Amino acid sequence: REVEILMFLSAIVMMKNRRSITVEQHIGNIFMFSKVANAILFFRLDIRMGLLYLTLCIVFLMTCKPPLYMGPEYIKYFSDKTIDEELERDKRVTWIVEFFANWSSECQSFAPIFADLSLKYNCSGLHFGKVDVGRYTDVSTRYKVSTSPLTKQLPTLILFQGGTETMRRPQIDKKGRAVSWTFSEENVIREFNLNELYQKAKKQSKPREEGPEEPPGLQAAAGHPDGEPKKDK
Repeated sequence: REVEILMFLSAIVMMKNRRSITVEQHIGNIFMFSKVANAILFFRLDIRMGLLYLTLCIVFLMTCKPPLYMGPEYIKYFSDKTIDEELERDKRVTWIVEFFANWSSECQSFAPIFADLSLKYNCSGLHFGKVDVGRYTDVSTRYKVSTSPLTKQLPTLILFQGGTETMRRPQIDKKGRAVSWTFSEENVIREFNLNELYQKAKKQSKPREEGPEEPPGLQAAAGHPDGEPKKDK
């Protein structure tokens, strides 16, 4: 019976890892389902040991918060009061906004990917933003992003052009369920036409007073007036 349990959970890990896009996600899935297997085996051996192990796992989960991405990025962080104001401020600016929650492992895995995209494609006419819907629940309601622990809508990427939503991923079907979508860098670039958006945004934006616009890579090194570092909320 123990072998059957381990084989079944191994199959679940393999299926789960098919959607993983980073090494951290693969390792996280292995550890998570290993804990499940250990809990089941301890309960089969002795219910007291199972309860003790389960209690330790819960204490660990509550006291040890998952690490947050702290690398370079050109992302502006919104609150419930600033997101609508910023989107309406200059309708010539195109925004790609990530709706995330810190407790979501998918959001944590996508954070460095979104940060890298902001470094490559941020310019005066194309900006990147994030809003924590786990903290600002009214924002999740306004933009119809579910924050349920079982939701498949985190993270959600929404493209705003002229202050209006024109596209989002993952999409929502007629039954209100999120359509499965892999948050990889290649998928985001392809689905949101980032190369085309970037070229179009550069042509439409006004020249900067301090001189010609530098490539995104050089902007990242020198600093960008329109972006905000991660620590500046």
